[in-house]
Amino acid sequence: MPAPPPGEPPLLVGIAGGSGSGKTTLSRALAAALDPARVALLSHDAYYRDRSALAPAARAALDYDVPDAFDQPLFLAHLTALRAGAAVEPPSYCFVTHRRVGVSSAVAPRPIVLIEGILLLCDPVVRAALDLGIFLRAPERLRLQRRIERDTLERGRTVESVLAQFRATVRPAHAQWVEPSQERADLVLSTAGPIEPLAEIAARVITDRLARRAAFRRGAA
Repeated sequence: MPAPPPGEPPLLVGIAGGSGSGKTTLSRALAAALDPARVALLSHDAYYRDRSALAPAARAALDYDVPDAFDQPLFLAHLTALRAGAAVEPPSYCFVTHRRVGVSSAVAPRPIVLIEGILLLCDPVVRAALDLGIFLRAPERLRLQRRIERDTLERGRTVESVLAQFRATVRPAHAQWVEPSQERADLVLSTAGPIEPLAEIAARVITDRLARRAAFRRGAA
């Protein structure tokens, strides 16, 4: 498992966009294109606040698509640790019960760390911690279709409950927080079609950013 060269911090790449925009699919395609041995993956979704103290009905009624839903201090501490060359152990979060259930496997500071999440580009402190921000844009119809498939197959939800949540919180939060954040991205991609061409574009941008950073460091040495 290669680590960044001595003195060279990982390149932290944020992949943002609405729920169902294709962030996970792009992250996996990018890892394959850039060499999986050189890429680590981190999901902002792991850092949802632990809601164990609330009754199940109260947990289900919360809005999980707004900035306050996340444990930003822990997330930022882990970004700082990765940049410093230390591995981190993200929380393991259960989306069915909205509780933390321990910690996930360690994420090592490989040369490239791909970080995905709907609200990555909304927080100025997180944006400052990233080296590159990518935003995925997808039509609402497609995002909703993907969300229904994911939540019914992986999270035991009904189609009716997914639609109700989408109308009540997901759509308003997307309009207020997610969509405007694309203006702060370094690269905006439309994911209505095949993911492979987009992965090629993003991989070229990441490779170029790595090369320019290395050249700058050589010149400054």
